[in-house]
Amino acid sequence: MSEFADVLRQLSTAQKPSKGASLYTLFVNRPAGRVLAALAYRVGATPNQLTVLGALFTFPALATVALLPPGPTMSVYVGAALAVGFALDAADGQLARGQRSGSPSGEWLDHVLDCVKIVALHLVVLVSFYRFFSLPSPAWLLAPMVFQLAAVVIFFGGILTEKLKLRTSGTGQAGSTAGLRSVLLLPVDYGLTCISFLFLGSQDVFLSVYCALLLAHVLFMAVFLVKWFRELS
Repeated sequence: MSEFADVLRQLSTAQKPSKGASLYTLFVNRPAGRVLAALAYRVGATPNQLTVLGALFTFPALATVALLPPGPTMSVYVGAALAVGFALDAADGQLARGQRSGSPSGEWLDHVLDCVKIVALHLVVLVSFYRFFSLPSPAWLLAPMVFQLAAVVIFFGGILTEKLKLRTSGTGQAGSTAGLRSVLLLPVDYGLTCISFLFLGSQDVFLSVYCALLLAHVLFMAVFLVKWFRELS
């Protein structure tokens, strides 16, 4: 037990900067990922194995959304599985930094699977809307498409901006403490999108929550694009 606590303390020093992270990431996902990373360290698992394990939680849950009618039990399963998959996504990076075993191939695998899950998440919502929801208008089918566009642009734009910053100035994100920025970023945290699936069994509630997150992503996409362009100019 003391060894497990020692590993947790070691991993706590191998964290990403808090700048650009929401409250969910800082106080839920990263701590959960740290526990999972410590468990993985104890059993000798590798960061890439954690990445693949996260995919094994995420993609069956997404397939369930597209294939089965929404219901209370299914919603809990999907929301929980997506949240665990996201925690494992945090765990693989923490384990790699703690072991100093990070590699370009591991980072590539992590980012590619992240991109696939972001695209797939909104595709399965589109399928579920079409197959199982009584939508007020076919125009509601545009919601997952626009959400997917905004989420992909934020994901890709953020990664590209950091890579270009490293190339031009040699520095990426600087560390900062959680504050108002962490609260404001909460609506565009992937973890909150995962939690929204807990309401999938109630059509009206899920539509309201999903569209509220969609609006936040569109607004933040516009703000981020202007901010990133100015930072690189």
